[in-house]
This record gives sequence, structure tokens and C-alpha cells, in this order.
Amino acid sequence: MSIFIPTTSIGLKLTSSSDRSPRPFREAARPNGFCGGLAFSSDEVLFVCVPGEGVFRVTTSGRQEIFATEASGVKVAEPNFQVFGGSALLYVTDSGAWKGNIGRLLRFDSNGVGTEITGGFGYANSLALSRDECCIFMAESDTRKIYRILLKDGPPVADRVEIYAETPGAVPDGLALDEEQSLYVTCYGSHALYRIDPARSVHLCAHDPNGMMLGGPTNLAFGGPDFDWIYVANLCRWTVTRTRLGRKGLPPVNLR
Repeated sequence: MSIFIPTTSIGLKLTSSSDRSPRPFREAARPNGFCGGLAFSSDEVLFVCVPGEGVFRVTTSGRQEIFATEASGVKVAEPNFQVFGGSALLYVTDSGAWKGNIGRLLRFDSNGVGTEITGGFGYANSLALSRDECCIFMAESDTRKIYRILLKDGPPVADRVEIYAETPGAVPDGLALDEEQSLYVTCYGSHALYRIDPARSVHLCAHDPNGMMLGGPTNLAFGGPDFDWIYVANLCRWTVTRTRLGRKGLPPVNLR
């Protein structure tokens, strides 16, 4: 199994193993700038959010190109995180400025044509798409809020956005869903991992007050042979932490 890790200037591939031996790295791509969220399309093409530049596409041969730079006629200034749905639709957060209330949720087709679904958020961060793709969850890092946004046409946009939950921990960052539709949230400012069950109760899964094993946790993803391990990137420690939850994650489109 391999893990792709975004860094300040290089996309790195981490080859995992079952023991504690050192993991070898190799460079997978070098976009021009800080690398944010990563997502694979159903045909294993890697997409990378690069703030200030746009969304990059990296083929399996390592060739990289700009995929998208604007949505609804507005430049994608701070692309942060992305997730693929069916029909090759790519959902992306454009974070905006901290407490600037200009964060956006965007959707792109396979040709890179983007539309704004909704906007006016604080720092729009990670996303998690529901199994039926009827709704998407989004973390707003500067308010501790997790939003649920309905994606199907029908109600006015204002009626499709609701506060799903609020985290006890500061700066919610990464999101991931398990097969039972529990939502996992990392809190960068509190070195913590929470689980929000389908009834919207919030449970503490892990907390590291010293910030050693969980040190400014950001993105997270499920993996492992049974897809019941969770991997967490720690921005303050430049490490990846994993733990076995015993709950299977919801597979992304390239693993379905």
C-alpha cells in the first residue's frame, strides 16, 4: 500500500509496510507551490490543490498539468481540499481568508469547468461526500462548525446548507466517513480526533495534549488491508500517525 503526502513544495509517495521499518519516499510530483488536499479519480489520476495556482492533475506517468483555475468566472484563490464523486465530478473548497467569510464550495466537471455551489463561509476546509452523494460535509475551521450541504437540485441554496455539528476541539480540519456514516474530524488546534455519529453526537476518539503522536492533525484517510485503519497527517510534527479503528471506511471512487 502507498500513501501520497502533500508537503510545502513536493508531492511525496510513502510506501507502507506491516512492520516498523523505515518507509522509503520518492517524489511523485512537484507543483509550483504548497500542496494541499489530494484526491484520486476513478482512473487513478492524482489531483492536487495548490493555493494561489489552482487544481493540478498528475497522471500515472508523472506528467502534471493545470486542471482548473476558476469557477463561475471567479479565480480559485485558495484551493484547499477536494473529493471525487460519481460521473467524474470533483468537489473543491476554496478556503478564502481566515474569518473572511469568502470561502466557497465548488464543483468541476471532467473538463475542468467549475461552478460555485455555495459560498460566504469562513475558512472552508476538508470535505466528505456521503455514500449516496446526496450531500457533502464541510469543515469550517475558524468557527468549529461542520456543515452538511445538500447537493440535489430542488430547495433554494440557503435551505440546502445546515450546521451539522460543532466540535469541542479547536480548528476542525480533516474529514472522513466510515461505512456506517459516522464522520471523523481532526482538530488541528487541539491535537484531537472526534467521531460524529449519524445521530450527531460527538465522541472523542483520540487526544494528545502534548502534540507528539497527534501534532496539529490535518487530513485523514482510511486504509489498510481491511480498510479499517485511519491515517492522520500531522502538520506540526511532519509525521503520519495511524490507528486501527475496527470500523471500515467509506472507499473513495478509485477503490470502489
